[in-house]
Amino acid sequence: MAKITKDSGIIDAVQEHPEILEVFQEYGLGCVGCMAAHFETIGQGAQAHGLDVDALIADLNKKIGE
Repeated sequence: MAKITKDSGIIDAVQEHPEILEVFQEYGLGCVGCMAAHFETIGQGAQAHGLDVDALIADLNKKIGE
């Protein structure tokens, strides 16, 4: 299973691991419905929303490891 990084594409990551939508929602990110999600990385999206990128990545990887 591929680990998610800040350089992972948002849409690619969600298609591979649909369970991470829950984590995006917990962070208040409606990423998948956003047009920017089609060309942004998770790191770029988190930064644009003023979020802690490292914490988000850690939580996403924790979710796919469950």
